[in-house]
Amino acid sequence: MIKRFAPVTKAMALLSLLLATPILAQTTTAPPTPAEDVVKVALDTSVGRIVLALDKARAPVTTANFLKYVDSGRFNGESFYRAMNFPGGGGIIQGGITSDGRKLYPAVAHEPVSQTGIKHVAGTVSMAAFSPGTAKADFFILTSDIPSFDASFAAFGHVVEGMEVVKAIQASPTSPTKGEGVMKGQMLDPVVKITRASRVKD
Repeated sequence: MIKRFAPVTKAMALLSLLLATPILAQTTTAPPTPAEDVVKVALDTSVGRIVLALDKARAPVTTANFLKYVDSGRFNGESFYRAMNFPGGGGIIQGGITSDGRKLYPAVAHEPVSQTGIKHVAGTVSMAAFSPGTAKADFFILTSDIPSFDASFAAFGHVVEGMEVVKAIQASPTSPTKGEGVMKGQMLDPVVKITRASRVKD
């Protein structure tokens, strides 16, 4: 029997707590990554395509973990299930595996922003985790700068196509009753399906 997982997780709760911290302007970013060290991944969703550029040079462990889910087809049929919106605009969308725990690989080592230099700015893709070293499959995309995330989450790439799709997902309807505690009101209803995740060949 397939085990169904409620989309409310400890990782989500931590995201909510961190989002409550002050948002400060970011003025520095990592230098450009050579083209040969960038891996593009397309996330085809029920509302359009998002293309991510993953940085295998600066975040090799996190990128390899994400690509393992992509290459094995484990994201196919999963969803973006959460949208957190700031009152003044911006926030995150979150997706990952919620259908079957058997699709999850073991957690991977944490690659901190202090090591990678990949900051949490608008368009960044990062791994969701309850604490450093617990990230598995869930990930989120930022629609605004959130520097407080740099201390706890492993960023590993950014959106190069489809930010309008990311923003459309963030603007999708949420349930007023689904979710627990601070997560209530952040669960997409209906979820936005990830129909296919695949590498993009230039």
